[in-house]
Amino acid sequence: MAASKAAAKPKEKQLRQKAAAAPTTMKAAPPKDTVLLPARLQADGAELAQSVPSLRAELTEVFRQALETAYPSANIEPVVAQTNEPKFGDYQCNNAMALFGQLKGKPDAPKNPRAVAEAIVAALPSAEYLADPPTLAGPGFINTKISSRWLGTRIQNMLRNGICSWAPRLNRTRVVIDFSSPNVAKEMHVGHLRSTIIGDTLARTLEFCGADVLRLNHVGDWGTQFGMLIQFLAEAGPGGLTDPAIADLELPQLQGMYKASKKRFDEDAEFKERARKAVTMLQRGDAEVITAWERICEASRKGYQAVYARLGVRLKERGESFYNPMLPGLVQMLMEQGVAEESEGAKVIFVKDKEKGPPLIVQKSDGGFGYATTDMAAIRHRLQDEKGEWLIYVTDMGQAPHFEAIFAGAQKAGFIKPLPSGRMPRLDHIGFGVVLGEDGKRIATRSGESVRLVELLDEAKLKCKGTISERRQISEEELDKSSGIMGYAAVKYADLKNNRTTNYKFMLDDMLSLQGNTAVYLLYAHARIAAIGRKAGIENIASLADDHSIEVDHEKERALAMHVVRFPEAVEAAVEELMPNRITDYLYDLSEKFNGFYTECHVVGDKQQTSRLLLCEATAVVMRQCFDLLGMTPMYQI
Repeated sequence: MAASKAAAKPKEKQLRQKAAAAPTTMKAAPPKDTVLLPARLQADGAELAQSVPSLRAELTEVFRQALETAYPSANIEPVVAQTNEPKFGDYQCNNAMALFGQLKGKPDAPKNPRAVAEAIVAALPSAEYLADPPTLAGPGFINTKISSRWLGTRIQNMLRNGICSWAPRLNRTRVVIDFSSPNVAKEMHVGHLRSTIIGDTLARTLEFCGADVLRLNHVGDWGTQFGMLIQFLAEAGPGGLTDPAIADLELPQLQGMYKASKKRFDEDAEFKERARKAVTMLQRGDAEVITAWERICEASRKGYQAVYARLGVRLKERGESFYNPMLPGLVQMLMEQGVAEESEGAKVIFVKDKEKGPPLIVQKSDGGFGYATTDMAAIRHRLQDEKGEWLIYVTDMGQAPHFEAIFAGAQKAGFIKPLPSGRMPRLDHIGFGVVLGEDGKRIATRSGESVRLVELLDEAKLKCKGTISERRQISEEELDKSSGIMGYAAVKYADLKNNRTTNYKFMLDDMLSLQGNTAVYLLYAHARIAAIGRKAGIENIASLADDHSIEVDHEKERALAMHVVRFPEAVEAAVEELMPNRITDYLYDLSEKFNGFYTECHVVGDKQQTSRLLLCEATAVVMRQCFDLLGMTPMYQI
């Protein structure tokens, strides 16, 4: 659904949808017995605080003033949304019916919802962006129309001041996002695609909004599986763990050895025992074993970084091993404080009533530690040492119960404390669906294994080479660069345009289509705008905004200008809902609005050339910012 349509839904429906999309989200409250609700339903204040408010935010404020003037005792939040039909207006206030129900039966209550709406309109303060007095529709909908002159000025100021002047501002500045998180000695597969690019897009969007974002890669670099791999390496070559060949291992070789070691571990009892001893030596810090482990991690790191470089993703690696030294002290503290207790030989935290669900196991009956212990240590470190005000975990939907328990355990342990601002830290688990093949089943190779991510990227790039070669004769170097930009963007966009909570089919031919809602189509749309500037022979179109205004007279000019101005609202929606598809929806609608404008409004050579060039440039500026949020690189010529 397009962002422009989503914004028109009643607030109650929005809240229900947001809650459903974020089942493991919470803002902790100080009292221990507080019932925790999904974050979107808690009255802890808005996440966005703007220095230059979006148009909808400005309208919301004037309607708030009107509501307080007309009905001072009502204490009701304004509900302002974009209209579905521009002919009725641009925005609509939908408070009248709910307010009528609230006032019904009281002395001097209005006779009907329309009377409520009339009183709100009468109390509205003047606003320069309103073209005409608001109109009423139906039982009490208040429709407003935005001044075309104001739209032109708003866009002109953005071109003067830069797109960052439209960036919403967060009330939380320190954000920690945990995403991607592959396992050492295993190649990244298509399942890592969603976490990596969803996490990257959320990080980029929050950074655009002024947040200080720590991007953490919680790699699986510790555990019993390393014992069998290290022992396999010790027995594979004549030099054992000191064999120089180990230093030259690459990730595909490591993955093959991992599979072989796992097979042997399952079938050979003596090897299994030796592998367990290797784990003990790793945990004790044996120098030879630690060196082998470090080489395994470094080879894996190089493999991951090659994929991240293609995708333009930045991450700080902080694997499970980072938290390993903290685990014994953490469990001791939890036991001493009575947060954890003994149960069937294990140490556990009952985050729910004992009868209502399994506990969180922080130490196994054999003395070992599991994922829950590491995640408890991580959440404490991110809150207390990293000073995180907002923690976001991007994993598949299947891990939602785990993070629900971790968040509840962290609250019970007292890790979640008021910030200096007085607000409470916010914790979100951002779940996503699985990638399916064209047959509708989880995408896999013929042998049933997960598809390597690098293979999908290679195939996308190769197909784009053919597409570009058919249209332009360019150097091999430029062709290689352009096909990579287009191919990787196609893979990213095809994922991000979906509601993250749903599954989607990976269909490469559809992703690379020149028609419809694809990255290729959008990259061509941007290149088309760049071509208009070249045709006009003006190198820096944005500089024209210093001396020339933007006239918004034609119907298609107005439709495009209105959508350009609504860019901050798309960013707001993406941040509030943690849904990247709010950006993709907006971007595709923007390209459609531009196509409608360009079809009916001549630009180069027209008497309105300068004004329309500025509107074209504003469209391109917003498109490029959307591309940046989505991790895509714009193309100026294809």
